[in-house]
Amino acid sequence: MMLACQRFVSVVRNSRTLSRHVTTWSPVGAAFNAQQRKVDLFQKNVGLFGVPALSTPAGFEVAQQRALRETEQLVEIACNNPPGALTVETFDQLSDSLCKVADLADFVKVGHPDPAFRDAAEKACINIGTVVERLNTNVELCRSLKNLLDNKEVLDSLDPDTRRVAELFMFDFEISGIHLDESKRGKAVSLNVNLLDLNNEFLNGTHLPNRIEKTALPEHIRHCFSIDGNSIQIGGLHADSPDELVREAAYKIFLFPNSSLLLCLDDLLTCRNELAKLVGYESFAHRALNGTMAKTPGKVLMPWDHSYFSSAVRAERYKIDPSLYSPYFSLGACMEGLNMLFSQLLGVSFRNEQPMAGEVWSEEVRKLAVVHETEGLLGYIYCDFFRRPDKPHQDCHFTIQGGRLKKDGEYQHPVVVLMLSLPPPTRSTPTLLNPGMMENLFHEMGHAMHSMLGRTRYQHVTGTRCSTDFAEVPSILMEFFATDYRVVNQFARHYQTGQVFYAALDQVYHGKPQNRSTTDILKKIQEKFYGLPYVPNTAWQLRFSHLIGYGAKYYSYLMSRAIASMVWRQCFQKDPFNRDMGERYRREMLAHGGSKEPMLMVQGKELTLSLFFLATTFLPFFRVLALFFSY
Repeated sequence: MMLACQRFVSVVRNSRTLSRHVTTWSPVGAAFNAQQRKVDLFQKNVGLFGVPALSTPAGFEVAQQRALRETEQLVEIACNNPPGALTVETFDQLSDSLCKVADLADFVKVGHPDPAFRDAAEKACINIGTVVERLNTNVELCRSLKNLLDNKEVLDSLDPDTRRVAELFMFDFEISGIHLDESKRGKAVSLNVNLLDLNNEFLNGTHLPNRIEKTALPEHIRHCFSIDGNSIQIGGLHADSPDELVREAAYKIFLFPNSSLLLCLDDLLTCRNELAKLVGYESFAHRALNGTMAKTPGKVLMPWDHSYFSSAVRAERYKIDPSLYSPYFSLGACMEGLNMLFSQLLGVSFRNEQPMAGEVWSEEVRKLAVVHETEGLLGYIYCDFFRRPDKPHQDCHFTIQGGRLKKDGEYQHPVVVLMLSLPPPTRSTPTLLNPGMMENLFHEMGHAMHSMLGRTRYQHVTGTRCSTDFAEVPSILMEFFATDYRVVNQFARHYQTGQVFYAALDQVYHGKPQNRSTTDILKKIQEKFYGLPYVPNTAWQLRFSHLIGYGAKYYSYLMSRAIASMVWRQCFQKDPFNRDMGERYRREMLAHGGSKEPMLMVQGKELTLSLFFLATTFLPFFRVLALFFSY
């Protein structure tokens, strides 16, 4: 069988011949290979994402107040109507109203280049988050849902999706401490509100650069970093630098411990543990994993063996000179490849649209309409792909608006943002991707298509609003397409790990308190799982931003990789362009979002044997973690 690197070389060589005959790009490819056309300054400012109020930072206050008024009305409807389908629909409208502000603000607080917008969005996140926590401990509101779930006649009249959404809303009440007395419920709200502040403080800190006197670095490498007067700012690891000294300096300076952030992380973990204990869980990990496929921390790692996942994460990389392959993998070429793949598999294509004035936060953002060949418009993807000052160095997917069926019968189109950290194109050269960048692009686009193709009745379970350890399956599956030579061969043309370590660290941090510093825990975990020595006076955990969004759930990447691998082998390995399998994948997995139990979606006839294999073949990785806990 041809090795991955040999396939890659073959693709590049063959593409040289193909390139002589291809002189034009599709509208999608051209949009990403050229600098963005300037927005007409004389156009009316339509506001961020087309929301008129958000033409200025003050608009977040307007949006909040509108959502809060609507919340009051919906709470009254839920509490004063007899139990039935209307109860669940009202809860979902309530969730949608708050999420439309909170989700949008969650992106703007990290992605907008204007500090005033970021500050306004952060305040909105905290304010809406506080309202949500109070609603989750509202006894009268909970009773309206409990009356429905306790009424067998009414419950039997509901369709399966409506029943599941009702159960998920009740689950939110339960993990928030609705069963506690009034005093303890108040304490739970206070802890959750405190966590909102700590989450923001830690997340912001993970992205801040570290400063050092310019004279502390050798003169010949200073130009590799951002110089600010007499100081040098280092905001990343510079892992792609060919200069060993640059990589060493970046590693030691960027990861140098920040005492206030260390204290913030300690407070964050303590607060999470206190909240979990208060509402009746053994640890925060037990609370976080309730409702996932893993169910409990013990089952997070039980099916897997360390060497298996280490080898999966360390999959063969292309050991080829970047100058040989990068010109064949411009961003435009990769976007054309995705467009071609989705068109063949799912009947879905991208349409580049020019944003209106004020609709986007940077002139480099591209807007794609996602269109199905028979169903029409599915939703919108805003592509924030290029590096800029103050933008976090991370690749991620943000839901701005979830899809749902509205009262008038129309479908509320999902809206998402994909954020990458790619070098911007120049006048003469498009953005050129290495294999890692291309894999990340395909990964994040997997999340986006999960959001676009979900067609749930309720936004509470749309797209990626599902169990965290299932949400990564579609995105990781896309990585298999990104590294399949048959797929790459369709679009490559000239323009002219450590996940096991991360999961283990996350689980230990959120398990039983260890009575030692987060850095001491890091040293021990790194020694056991990473195989690399700890570098003194560094604190990598302070750059581990996933501790916020994936607290106690980072193992999800491992579980999702195992499931995605099975889906690939069973459905796409033989033919990655098989339309029947693409339609089946959409119908049985993507379309349901979180409205169906994840294990039911992957236990189809063809996958049952693979799941049995997964559960019984790999030695318990959990044993290794158990040794750590015994220290």
